[in-house]
Amino acid sequence: MSKINKVVLAYSGGLDTSVILQWLRDTYDCEVVTFTADIGQGDEVEPARAKAQQMGVKEIYIDDLREEFARDFVFPMFRANAIYEGEYLLGTSIARPLIAKRQIEIANETGADSVSHGATGKGNDQVRFELGYYGLRSDIKVIAPWREWDLTSRETLMKYAEEHGIPIERKQGKKSPYSMDANALHISYEGGILEDPAAEPEEGMWRWTVSPENAPDQSQYIELDYQQGDVVAIDGVAMTPYEVLAKLNEIGGKHGVGRLDVLENRYVGMKSRGCYETPGGTILLKGHRAIESITLDREVAHLKDELMPRYASMIYNGYWWSPEREMMQTMIDASQQRVNGRVRIKLYKGNVIVVGRESATDSLYRPDIVTFEDDGGAYTQADAHGFIKLNALRLALRQKK
Repeated sequence: MSKINKVVLAYSGGLDTSVILQWLRDTYDCEVVTFTADIGQGDEVEPARAKAQQMGVKEIYIDDLREEFARDFVFPMFRANAIYEGEYLLGTSIARPLIAKRQIEIANETGADSVSHGATGKGNDQVRFELGYYGLRSDIKVIAPWREWDLTSRETLMKYAEEHGIPIERKQGKKSPYSMDANALHISYEGGILEDPAAEPEEGMWRWTVSPENAPDQSQYIELDYQQGDVVAIDGVAMTPYEVLAKLNEIGGKHGVGRLDVLENRYVGMKSRGCYETPGGTILLKGHRAIESITLDREVAHLKDELMPRYASMIYNGYWWSPEREMMQTMIDASQQRVNGRVRIKLYKGNVIVVGRESATDSLYRPDIVTFEDDGGAYTQADAHGFIKLNALRLALRQKK
């Protein structure tokens, strides 16, 4: 075991990371720096400071990363229309590279030689965190307690906390049976009855959205203004990326938009059932495809669709900081230079319905060419005969004996 001097721990202040904090000290006789990120999860992060201080931590970082998360991670991903395995909008996946980035920055600032996270050895997050660490600093040491210690349950964690005098708040009332992860893009649910893929999720599980049955009977229209592929205003009101995401979460949640129940393939090899609420992201994806439909060249749009599954897998598997993702992002961003305009959307009982799209400067739609009425000679229909004959040539040759 190599000597560990100082560790930057991704720290929430909850049971797991509080035990990890003490375990790192006991196991490695090292100094621990705590880092708590606000990425829009909706929970108070300041209590983590008090908990860390109570445990004697000298260097404590509490960072508001909400705007950076939306601007530099969520919005670039949505320019690609990224979805994993046809459904999942990558809410957890896209948050990990930002947390890893900030941990490495703090390690550099504080002279730490190591970083640590609370992800288990069964999931994807350990891969995402650690590929991020190594992609940003090759000499960093990584400590993953769940792959090292013999604490295998909540009961053993609680016993360790009691034996070491770790302050743990015991919340009153019934504890949620689900493992949940939230940020400005989504909230996820795993475990409990969800481990039976045949069991329907309980209605009381959902936090952000009403059920479509209980959504308003009156539809709501919203207008999204786009500049170079990003939403910059809602209903004419200019907003930052995080403000856009927060507003669309609010509106979408009210109309029952964005619930998802999937059984996905984890990178580590197993299948996993998860439920997600992504109301704002669901609206963003629908709106972005609509504005691209009127502004993107056909072959550019089709090429993006061909590459998107590869791009989505890179994010899901933890390769945000890889050269191939950066190369693909450059191409995607270049495709968005003319993706400007406005999309009108109707929200109704879980549905996101595009009802209009326009671009005053970059539309490739030509009503004078596509019209069923007299086009005044804008399109010569007789040209289609030769086009069809040439494209049919190889099919005709197959009939030759």
